[in-house]
Order: sequence, then C-alpha cells, then structure tokens
Amino acid sequence: MEMIYKVDMIEVLEVIIRSLLSLATLFIATKIIGKKQVSELSLFDYVIGISIGNFAAEISLSNDIQYVNSFVAVMVFGIISYLVSIWSLKSMRMRRFFLGKPTMLIQDGHIIRKNLKKVRMNVNELLQQCRTNGNFDLNEVEYAIMESNGQISILPKAENKPVTPKDTKLKVDKSFMCANVIIDGKIIINNLLNMNKDEAWLEKELKVKGYNDYSNILLATLDPNEKLTIYEDNRALKVRDILE
Repeated sequence: MEMIYKVDMIEVLEVIIRSLLSLATLFIATKIIGKKQVSELSLFDYVIGISIGNFAAEISLSNDIQYVNSFVAVMVFGIISYLVSIWSLKSMRMRRFFLGKPTMLIQDGHIIRKNLKKVRMNVNELLQQCRTNGNFDLNEVEYAIMESNGQISILPKAENKPVTPKDTKLKVDKSFMCANVIIDGKIIINNLLNMNKDEAWLEKELKVKGYNDYSNILLATLDPNEKLTIYEDNRALKVRDILE
C-alpha cells in the first residue's frame, strides 16, 4: 500500500517539464504546417497529425528517449507536411496523390452505389450527411460529392434551390453579424458593450419579453437593429425519434 501512495516528485517534475516542452514543440510544428492541419484534415494530414501526436506523447512520458531526438522527429514531419503542401499547390498530380480527389456519390439524382463502396459509406450515412446539409428529402438532391477531406458537398435540384434577392430583383439591406449577449444563462458583457448596450438595457428588454431573469435562456442574440432573439433552454421538450 505504501508503494501506491509513494510519489517520486523529481519524476513528476520531469514529466511536467517534458509535457511543457512537448506542447511547445507541437505549437511550433503546427505553425509550420499551417491552419489547414487543424481545419481540413486530408488523409495525408491525418497521418502526419497522428505521427506528431505520438512523438509528442513520447516526449512527455518516456524518460528513455532524449527530448532532442523527439523534437527533431516532430520537426521533420512538420517540414515534410509543409513541403508537400507547397508541392501540391504546384502540381495537380501530386495534389491528387497526397490529398486525394472528390468522389461523386449522387449524380443527376441517382445514388452511385459503386462510389459509396469506394469511400466505404452506407446509405444511412449518406442520408445523415444529406440531413446535416439541410436536405431531408433525397429527391431534392441533384449532386452529392465527397470532398478530399471527407466532407459532403450537396447541390439541390434547380426547383429546390432557395430563392435569393437576386432572383426576385429585390433590394436588401447589408448583412451584419449578430452578437451573442447571453450564453448558457450568463450575460456576455463584452459582446453587449460592443453593441453599445449595457446590462441594464438588456434586463429591461428581457422584462418586456416576459423574462424576469436569464437563468433559463440558452442563447440570446442581438443584431445592429436592436432585435433581441431568445432561445430558451427547453429541457422538457419531447423530441421525436429520427426515421432511419
């Protein structure tokens, strides 16, 4: 029992130091690779990310491996990823080899079964991706394409495309970003101040809308026209099962 609670503080300190060095190494490698590594993982980026993560774990926990060796390994993978990204920009052939190419899943409203097998996707997963893109009726989809990073791009049929102001030749006002002034029942003071409003104004508007407090408000947004939109925390709402 004594061995369980016995802690080697020097070893703990060494792990902390190596973890901090690992974090610094990962940050430097990510800066070299660029934001694409984080936001759009291709197959090659995924392999690079796993490898760098493994090296970082070795830096943190393995006392048998010198930090310099792991640091060099991470930097080598980071530089290779950077060079591949530059090479891919200049060569279409290399881009297809390292990053892959899009795959057609739905064409002219028809599901391409062989391409579903090619990307290892079943019909249920395709339906899920269509719903995620806002298409709950597959009959409304003209084309569906799996991009090289695994995301699904969908083009609706012409009759199902949303009407735009350009189609109706209407003059519309410029769009503006809304500010999130309440999140999870808490007022976001900085966002409120950026909209030239204060907490007293917000509480007054909430009372006008019938809210004596904001503890039950999941989200409240404010646009430049002073329109306050409130989304309640409806935990008691009965949710219907999704059809497969």
